Amino acid sequence: MQFGLTFEKLLLIGLIAVLIVGPERLPRMAEGFAKVVRRVGEYLRDTRTRVRDEMGPEIDDVDWRKLDPRQYDPRRIIRDALLEEPTPPTHPMAAAVIAEPEPRTPPQRFTPGELPPFDLEAT
Repeated sequence: MQFGLTFEKLLLIGLIAVLIVGPERLPRMAEGFAKVVRRVGEYLRDTRTRVRDEMGPEIDDVDWRKLDPRQYDPRRIIRDALLEEPTPPTHPMAAAVIAEPEPRTPPQRFTPGELPPFDLEAT
């Protein structure tokens, strides 16, 4: 059961509620509880219908178990990422850029007393 509630615990809670409420007010309390449960059920059905209407028929095709965050194991994800083969670039220019990096230009040297360029708008 949810939240660690077993049948015995629910029975005990119900017995305590009967003792606290008393036999005179018990029918009214039970009726109010039934109304609340009915409203919650209607709310859930309406919400499910609205989601289905807004998301369209594709919502039925979603495998919700695959999106469950409890199934993710970081060790497995890292192991799979390290063991998978790298994919080759699909764009022809990407291969050229990867194969031939641009040559690096050496840093410009200034003579003593010479000031480097300064951009007033950059500061």
